[in-house]
Formats: sequence, C-alpha cells, structure tokens
Amino acid sequence: MRIAFVGAGEVSVETAKELIEKGHDVVIVETNKAKIDELSEELDCSFLQGDGSRPDILREVDPAATDILFCLANNDQINVIASLVGRSLGFKRVVTSIVDSQFEGICRELGLSDTIIPSRTISSYLVDMVQGGGHLESTTVIKDDARVFGFTAREEDAVAVKEIKLPADARVVCYYRDGRFALADGELKLRKGDEVVILTHSKNLPALQKRWAPMSRKENAGGQAQKGQ
Repeated sequence: MRIAFVGAGEVSVETAKELIEKGHDVVIVETNKAKIDELSEELDCSFLQGDGSRPDILREVDPAATDILFCLANNDQINVIASLVGRSLGFKRVVTSIVDSQFEGICRELGLSDTIIPSRTISSYLVDMVQGGGHLESTTVIKDDARVFGFTAREEDAVAVKEIKLPADARVVCYYRDGRFALADGELKLRKGDEVVILTHSKNLPALQKRWAPMSRKENAGGQAQKGQ
C-alpha cells in the first residue's frame, strides 16, 4: 500500500518506520527542510517539502495512487484543512488527528469520520489498565484477518441493525450515541449521527469504505435537492 503523512512528528515517524519495514510505500509531507534532511538519513521513504494543507502540495503526493492520507501535523486546524483538501482531491481514505476535543463535532459535521484524539485513546487504555485486571490489548483480540470498521450513520442508515445488508462475515458490534457507548443487537434502530462499529473480515474493508465514504458537499446538496423535488 502507499501511505502519505502530513507532518513529520513522532507519531508519523514511528508509524512510517513500521510501515516501511512491512514493505509499504511511504511519503511524508513536511515544511521543515532541516527535519527532512535529518529523517532522510534513517527512513527509506519519499519526502515532499511543503504545507500539507495546500492543494498544490497534496496533488504532488498523487491522491489516486495513495491508499491512506494521515493528517498528523502538530496543529488541529492544519489537520482539519489538510483532511478536507485531501478528500476533495480524491484520496481513498483520510485520517484526521486532533488534540482539542472541541473540534470533534466539527469534524463529524464535515464528514471526517476517521478522526482520532490521541490523548483520549491513551487515557482510556490507562483507565482500563487500572480498573480491569483482565484487560486485553486490541492487538491480542483483533488479529489474523479480523478488522474493525467504523462509520457515522446517515439518514438512510436510520434502520434496524438487522436490516443493514452486510457481508456474511461482518457484524455491527457496538455504537456511540451522543458520545455514549452501547452494545448493538439486531433490533436496535440506528439514528442519524450514531457512530457505528463493525467487526469484519479484512477482505470486506474496500467495499465498506466505499459504501460509507464521506459525501462531498456537492453530492450532499444534490441529494437534498432530489429529496425536495
């Protein structure tokens, strides 16, 4: 796979190292030339100097040939803008990192469904470590061809879970409504805005990503116009 990173921070570098070791093609977009020069000595990947939130810079990454764009700069606004630009340029998947949780709702409204808040992930893990003596790391449970896929329910997804046509080896396991976790069963009726988690075989990911890919503003406006006719 071909993976691109906006920002050459610690998370980007460590993730890039592992991906390179596993044979993936990596591109890092960074504004600081000195940092690029330093990293080029230890990372066998491509570098592009420039502002990753600019369309002309991201076009040089080659969106059509890139599988995932990670926006991991040390600035929430840059990450949100880079994500929106990346999506508009046709990157297959865009992952947005934010530090300030007040941007979470905005990211959701903008259709940036792959949004991560590192501090929340770490704090949840630490709390589980303290409270749950039998806590299992996700890498222990989610292995082999098992994968987790998440999407934000749209208006057309506001149906009972059992009515969502999923591949035979895919199941809705839980959801978040108003930020609260709950397990899901077949009778549960989803609401627009619910964050839904599916456990699936890895072979189903491309179809699931295509089905729940965020709509562009133009597509969304077109859909609303058709409903009003």
